[in-house]
Formats: sequence, structure tokens, C-alpha cells
Amino acid sequence: MDPQGRVWRWRAINSALLLVLGVIVILCTTIGPAPISPGDVLLMLLRKAPVLGSCIPRGDWPDSFETIVLQMRLARVCLAVLVGAGLAASGVVLQGLLQNPMGDPYILGISSGAALGATAAMLFGLGASALGIYTIPVFAFLGAAVTAVLVYGLARVGNRAPMSTLLLAGIAAGSFLSALTSYAMITSGENIHQVIFWLMGGLAGRGWDYVLVLLPYSVVSFTLMCVFARHLNVMLLGEEPAQHLGIDVERLKQIMLGAATLAAASAVAVSGVIGFVGLIIPHAVRLLVGPDHRVLLPASILTGAIFLVAADALARVAAAPEEIPVGVITALCGGPFFIYLLRKKGSAGF
Repeated sequence: MDPQGRVWRWRAINSALLLVLGVIVILCTTIGPAPISPGDVLLMLLRKAPVLGSCIPRGDWPDSFETIVLQMRLARVCLAVLVGAGLAASGVVLQGLLQNPMGDPYILGISSGAALGATAAMLFGLGASALGIYTIPVFAFLGAAVTAVLVYGLARVGNRAPMSTLLLAGIAAGSFLSALTSYAMITSGENIHQVIFWLMGGLAGRGWDYVLVLLPYSVVSFTLMCVFARHLNVMLLGEEPAQHLGIDVERLKQIMLGAATLAAASAVAVSGVIGFVGLIIPHAVRLLVGPDHRVLLPASILTGAIFLVAADALARVAAAPEEIPVGVITALCGGPFFIYLLRKKGSAGF
């Protein structure tokens, strides 16, 4: 296919994914005890649009429906969009940098650091009086970020941080931090249920305040990833060829690892540990669009958002009126799908 044809194909794929995301957002916003139709949801959203909103007539729904949709359901769906997008984008970058198909946002110990930080905040009440509802997200983010910095420091050999050493350091750190979290849970007494629920991942009870906290981190990390996507393509040739082609390899590693850590750590901080999104979404999208990170990144961001919004909706209705942690849904969906990918493509899919 000629370059112009590839560009149009990539644009068509991303446009289709964006359309699917919009439809999924509207449909999932209708899910809940109060019966609200997709048409009413769409009208409510259009009425809030600048300029256009004043021209949209109001439907005959009760005032409480607007509160339910705009203040509760839509906030949760938007948070699922940002979390799914962040985990998927982080997975793409780490798989590209590590040149390892098993790379995901947690391979550097990010999830284990976040889990330990959140567990410490829950069990010992760290900063609760000053931070309020943000206590657990703040300590989870700090745990993840500090872990990523320590792993990179441990992996450095002179002025370089070889990818193989970084991978091993991440695995070792993750195992050590997971052991500390397990020990804390054993000694936690009656608080163990709160810790377990957070570790399973979930978006219940999150509102617009969480969306506003996560949004700037997502924008910064996604922008950095997309700006350096072309350089990440060159890294697929290997570190030495990339160096010969004029890429500052160590600087690129630091930038991309920082962006991936920022995206994953901020997502985990507000949602808990949600597995498989950063692992399976890049593989699935790579089969659709190929390995070029200039299109793989935005397509994975959209697909990750679609997947997590749909998974969260399933988590709400699968055992209604009870709610299943969304991390359980992603694991149940992701495990069999990843096995399918392995059987179909093997290592050739990377």
C-alpha cells in the first residue's frame, strides 16, 4: 500500500474508533436503576455544549435525571475513558521500549508500588486529615512514582540503563513490594476488606473531582508519547542502530519511561489495580494497524478507553444490584483473549 493510502487507512481506523467510543459512552451512561434512554442522554449532553446547547430543546425528563446522568454516571464513564486510555498507552510504550511482548504498565513494579502506598494510607491513616478523599490516590501515586524512579536507578550501569536490566529490576522490585503489601494485609485486621477491594480495581463512587485530578496527567503523558512516537519506531531497530541514526537513546528512555509511568501511576491511583488492559490492548491494536507507533498509540488510547468503559458497564450489571470490581472483569476477559492471541500469532504479533 502506498504511503498516502496508509495515511487514509489509519485516519479511517481512528475515526471509526472515535465514533465507537462516543456510542459506547452514551450507551453506558444509560445503565443504572433509573431508566434513561440513549436519546435523552444525547440531548442532555448536547444541551451542555457551548453555543449549540441553547438551540437544543429540553426533553420531558425529570430534573433528577440530569443530575444522575451529568453528575454521577457521566463522571464515572469519563474516568473509565481516561484510566483505560492511560493503561493502554503505557503498555504500548513499554512494549516498544523493552521490545518485549509481555511489557505492560505493571512490569516495572508500578502497580506493586501503588498497592503498597494505598495500603499504607488505608491501614495507618496517613495524611487523612489533610488530604481527605484524595488520601489513597495521592499515596498510591507516590508509591508508584517512587518505585519507578528506584527501579530506573537500580538498573543504571554507568550512564546507561539497559532494557534487560530495567526489566529484571522491575520484576524484583514488584515482587518485594507485593510481599510487603501481603504482610501489611495479614496484620490489618478488620481493614483487610477495604484493601482487597482496592487491589481488585474499581471506579465506584468516583466523581468529577477524580476526573479533574487525572486529566492533566493524562494530557501531559499522551502528548509526550505521541510527540516521540517516531523515535520509538527507530528504537525497534535496537539501541545501537538508533544511536547511529541520531537518537539520544538514554534521553528517549527517560522521557518515554517517565510518560508511561505518569500515565499508569495516575490511572492506578484513582482506580486501583486493573490488570490486562495495558497488556492485551496494544497486542490487539497492533494486529489491526501494525507496529508504527504514530498510529498504534492513538488507536490504542481509543481502544483502551472503549474496552474499560464497556468492562465497567458489565461490572455494574453482571451481578446487580451488587457490583463486581472492574479489575475482575478485565482479568476474565483479558486472560482468554491473550491466550487466543498467543495461539494465533505467537511472537510474530509483536
